[in-house]
Amino acid sequence: MKNRTHHRRLRLSAFTAVGLLALTSCGGEDSAAAEDGEDASYGDISIALSWIENAEFAGEFFAQENGYYEEAGFETVEFIPGPGPIENMVASGEATFGTSNAVATGEIIAQEDAPLKIVGAKYQRNPFTILSLSDEGDIASPSDLVGKTIGVQAGGNEALFEALLEVNDIDPESVEMVPVEYDPAPLIDGEVDGFFAYVINESITVELMGHEVTDLMLSENGLPFVAEAFITSEQMIEEEPELIKSFLEAEAQGWQDAVSDPEEGARLAVEVYGEHLDLEMDKELRQAEIQVDLVVTDEVRENGLFTISEDLQGESVDSLERAGVEVTAEELFDLSLLEELLEEKPELGEIPDGA
Repeated sequence: MKNRTHHRRLRLSAFTAVGLLALTSCGGEDSAAAEDGEDASYGDISIALSWIENAEFAGEFFAQENGYYEEAGFETVEFIPGPGPIENMVASGEATFGTSNAVATGEIIAQEDAPLKIVGAKYQRNPFTILSLSDEGDIASPSDLVGKTIGVQAGGNEALFEALLEVNDIDPESVEMVPVEYDPAPLIDGEVDGFFAYVINESITVELMGHEVTDLMLSENGLPFVAEAFITSEQMIEEEPELIKSFLEAEAQGWQDAVSDPEEGARLAVEVYGEHLDLEMDKELRQAEIQVDLVVTDEVRENGLFTISEDLQGESVDSLERAGVEVTAEELFDLSLLEELLEEKPELGEIPDGA
């Protein structure tokens, strides 16, 4: 099996408008029917995924496999694999929805006034981490970064690492940041003490190679923000609110399945949707299990799947500011349709027993 160690780069590219959003598959008559309580048909939609078709999208795979998208009124749902210019694709209408993190989306909104909003989030805890080997660097707290050499990828990850140092009052001169790519080989070979990574990607890769790992999660050390968030255009929110609610309904059903059955989510990734990628079952299963803790938090248990509390919205915006992105919660989030959906169908927000 191939060892896939590629990692998405935090996108900080400029937004380029590509014309008006096309809504050819979303007719006004369908929305009117939904508002009247009739079954609606929304035609075809597309979702720009932030990464390859692996277990990170187990909820989407369940929604497709178990017919939730179809029941919600969608004829076909196209998954557009990443990495790619998610925000550009959604803003231009090339994709109906996208999955991204708050920093990438916030940067495009702040710098280019992109007409986008986060309408819900799968990952309440972002998966960024400083990965180290437990018997070598063993970076378990921010203070452990002092005197260490940390491999960080160019671009947005550098901004996040610098923000991590700032929020923890660590002198940048006390830490050596060296450029790396997304293969954790420099960490394994001892060239660096720590490695900027994803807890659901490189950390698992290194662990499955037989190494005990230590993860310094950014979300738990001063930089909390949502990730794998659903983004769509302001035009869609204004013109097709029932379509968005139907989409979130199908997603909620899919993610209820995903958090209750990680093994099946991993199987769908390896044997069905990511069959062409030579994915490794061990890694996909570990990812499917780990991400449950990113999706299900105490606040989610209280408020419902995909909800983002006011506190977490504020923390996300504060984290963005530390990374050099100035955007308000009102500019970044619009959770009104998710709130409406969960008021109408509170069972969609419930976390399955055992998850």
